[in-house]
Order: sequence, then structure tokens, then C-alpha cells
Amino acid sequence: MSSQPYVVADKNLSHAWGRALWRVVKTPGCSDIAPLVVSIDGFTPDRQPLEDDEIRASLDGFLESHDEWSVDIVAFTIFPQRYLKISGGDRASFYQVCFDALPHLKARNPHLNGRGMYFERLMKFGRGRVNDNQLEFIIDEYLAGRPRTSKFQAVIFDPERDQTRQPYQTFPCLQTVTFVPTDAGLVVNAVYAMQYLVQRGYGNFLGLAQLGAFMAHEMNLPMARLNVIAGVEKLDFPKRDLISLAEVIQKKVPNLEPGPVAVAA
Repeated sequence: MSSQPYVVADKNLSHAWGRALWRVVKTPGCSDIAPLVVSIDGFTPDRQPLEDDEIRASLDGFLESHDEWSVDIVAFTIFPQRYLKISGGDRASFYQVCFDALPHLKARNPHLNGRGMYFERLMKFGRGRVNDNQLEFIIDEYLAGRPRTSKFQAVIFDPERDQTRQPYQTFPCLQTVTFVPTDAGLVVNAVYAMQYLVQRGYGNFLGLAQLGAFMAHEMNLPMARLNVIAGVEKLDFPKRDLISLAEVIQKKVPNLEPGPVAVAA
């Protein structure tokens, strides 16, 4: 584990994730990046992140073969994009669909979802001086012309609920998300204490980008940039299992650092 940050900047979400994975698998003895900083600034006119279909399909195939959640399911835990579509883009209806679905989602997987879900903490934290829907508070304040940037933050970690002595805790790894209006558009910043690179990394990037697209749309801004900081970005599969995935990344991502996959590490 190094104390030097590894910074990845790319227009394409798939390529940004691929660069982080490549960094770990090609470095002998490396099993994590601490810290990792990823910055993505490529978005379509409707604010969605640019992706590489082949890399995403390869990752989804790998995750399915190891009985792990797909990229879409991981992204859903942060921002349930399909609920927004069901709601026809109406913000109030979207919130209500999310709230109505929460009991069913928690009951379906109480081990992973019993402590809460990321979008629940964002939209229904449970308390708040003005509004426990942190996203709605930020949107309201911005549209009302009260743009104090320091208040445009939504927290996930709650000491009252999350400070435990459990040796292993599945939730929450995402700590906070901030939303910064700039001349170029909305900049979203997210901080993770720890993140699993293969199981969760890509899906987390996607969910955060979709969250940013929603907020940018409601604030009448373009989407400018997503920055993700992970205190520890942990490789969660043996490198020998990742050779085929790394080969796709090597083929698709330009200007990668040279070197073979360090399978013995």
C-alpha cells in the first residue's frame, strides 16, 4: 500500500475504471491503490457518461460468472435510474417511487440492504434541520439563488447508526457527495473510505455519474465533471482470474502504462 495518490483523468468512464484496474494488475506485489483519485469529464448532451461497450460487457460477463452484481445493479444502489424513467422524469414522483420501493428492496436482501441503501440516505436520511431529503434541499437552495457551495453536500455515513465494533460491515463505504456549480457546469465529488475495484468500482462510478446527471438537470446545468476519491481501492479478485478482462482493457484503453499482468503478485 502506497501513500502516494494515483490519479486517473479520462473522458470515458470505462477507460478511467480500466486504467485503475490496469495499474493494480500490472504492478507486482500490488493489491490496492491508496489513495485513488478518478476524474471523469466526458458526458453526452443529455449529461450521461461516455462508456466503452466492450469493456462494460466484458466486466458484466466476468461479474456474472462469479455470481456478483452487474454494473447496473451496483449503480442502482446509488441512483435508481430506472425509477426515474418510470416517473417520467418528474422529481416528486421519482422520490415517491424510491420511497415506496425501499421496504421491498430491504426485505429482499436484508443482509446487504438492512442497514440502508445509498439512495435512501441521499433522499431520506431520517433527519435534517430543513429537509431530510438532502438532494431536494440542494436543488431548492440553488434554484432559490442561495448558492453557498459548502452546504451543497449530501452525507451518507451517520455516526449514530454506523459507528459499530463489527469486524466486517458492508455499508456504507461511500461517505459523502458534494455538488459544485461552476462556469463549466456541475462538478460532483464523492469520497469513499474503501472501495472494491472489480465488484463495485465501475458500478459506483456509473451510479454517481447518473446521480450527477439528475442533479445537473434539476439545477439547469450541464454536467461538467465527476471526481471520485477512494482512501483504499482494493483489488478483490486474484490477478490470474483477471487476465482476460485486463486484455480487453489493454486493447481498448489508449496510452496505458506498459507491462504484462503481474499474475504472481
